[in-house]
Amino acid sequence: MRAPPQEYANPPVLVIRPDSARTLGLVGDLWAFRDLLWSLADRDLRLRYRQTALGVAWVVLQPLLGALILTFVFGVVAGLSSDGVPYFRFTFASLAGWGLFAGVLTRASGALVQNAGLIGKVWFPRVVLPASVVPAALLDFAVAVAIVLVMGGMDGALGPGALLAPLWALGLALLAFGCGLVFAALMVSYRDVQHVLPVAMQLLLYASPVAYATSNIPAAWRGLFLLNPVATYLEGMRAALLGTPAPAARTVAVAAGITGAVLFAGQALFRRLERRFADVI
Repeated sequence: MRAPPQEYANPPVLVIRPDSARTLGLVGDLWAFRDLLWSLADRDLRLRYRQTALGVAWVVLQPLLGALILTFVFGVVAGLSSDGVPYFRFTFASLAGWGLFAGVLTRASGALVQNAGLIGKVWFPRVVLPASVVPAALLDFAVAVAIVLVMGGMDGALGPGALLAPLWALGLALLAFGCGLVFAALMVSYRDVQHVLPVAMQLLLYASPVAYATSNIPAAWRGLFLLNPVATYLEGMRAALLGTPAPAARTVAVAAGITGAVLFAGQALFRRLERRFADVI
């Protein structure tokens, strides 16, 4: 029997792997695969409220109902201060910022597990999956902020400080994205994360000034309380939209530093575990 040709005896093997010279890091990956990013974001937006009776009305109803409950519990029952702003508007503006943070973090954390089939079929920078949830969260935030601005405009309380709202939103989104990268990378191997995360978010909600002003915190504990960067960003958001007292420059610097550290640690951990995702998930 004649031996098979050499090319059939040793068929070529195609190995799909990332370029070893990915020097631009996370930002470079997102820019190089921006078309895929926007395609996934568009899919998320289209499927999000499909087969729901109220559809996109949930974008307004969720913070509206939440603001009503928080206003009754903390404003009426507990009688806490809202820095001179009507309590409903105060909590609605707070929930706009909190919704952005929670939306990015929770959706980014589950993005890899929810797209396990896609990860196992083809290589692309996996960071595209958690990043693709950000546009939908930003759209929800924009709708909520528009309602807050209408409320302020009707009462003549709208000032030029509203122009700073995108900067506070950027801080919340970057902090949430950094945390989301950490939880997304860990959830691939440890599914316990998807059970722990909702509890942690609930605790963080009450540990952040969503339903109350930072001025309600005793002065002796306020410095420790403001180590939570979410608190600083929410205070800044309300200052921009409602004219309440703005956080101190030192507090903002601390929040920005923590956000940068979380974002760096998140992308470093994500990069380190990225090669294992397709095998483990």
